[in-house]
Amino acid sequence: MRHIFQQGSDTNAPVLLLLHGTGGNERDLLSLAQIISPSSSVLSVRGNVLENGMPRFFRRLAEGVFDEEDLIFRTKELNDFLDQAAAEHQFDRSNIVAVGYSNGANIAGSLLFHYKDALRGAILHHPMVPRRGIELPQLSGIPVFMGAGKNDPISPAQETEELNQLLSAAGASVELHWEHFGHQLSPSEVDAAAKWFQRNFV
Repeated sequence: MRHIFQQGSDTNAPVLLLLHGTGGNERDLLSLAQIISPSSSVLSVRGNVLENGMPRFFRRLAEGVFDEEDLIFRTKELNDFLDQAAAEHQFDRSNIVAVGYSNGANIAGSLLFHYKDALRGAILHHPMVPRRGIELPQLSGIPVFMGAGKNDPISPAQETEELNQLLSAAGASVELHWEHFGHQLSPSEVDAAAKWFQRNFV
């Protein structure tokens, strides 16, 4: 997968896996990494799917309707890539914290839904429920930050609440942060995510 790897100053700090939103690329969230954990190594990945020329991490059938078969395939593809990247760039595969926005948050959530120990933790900005009707792996001890908009037209509040319940039921320790800026990623939400990261990983 097309990506950027930046070596951090602290090899013990979690590696930040950056996952952009629809139409973004591997450079979009680099500034977030500097706010969340300046000393961390960064692995920023570009989605392999194009929708009208816009990169995404998996196909969708319509707005808010995921192509479930492709989601499963692309989630495995990303999980396998993380194994390869850890070997190539010589970082600890068990020490990855995802930072995803929108479509990137959805593929990060899908990693949690499908692969035990894929992530040490996750920051999900404006996610949706990746899949329904499946049993999640045991997520005890996995901290998850979810940033959401009360008035988000793309990721509705009830969707956020449902994802919170599903992750919590699997044992994840979820912190939910609400904003009122629709689907936008606001500075105050990023600041809340950074403080959450400091509490959980520093």
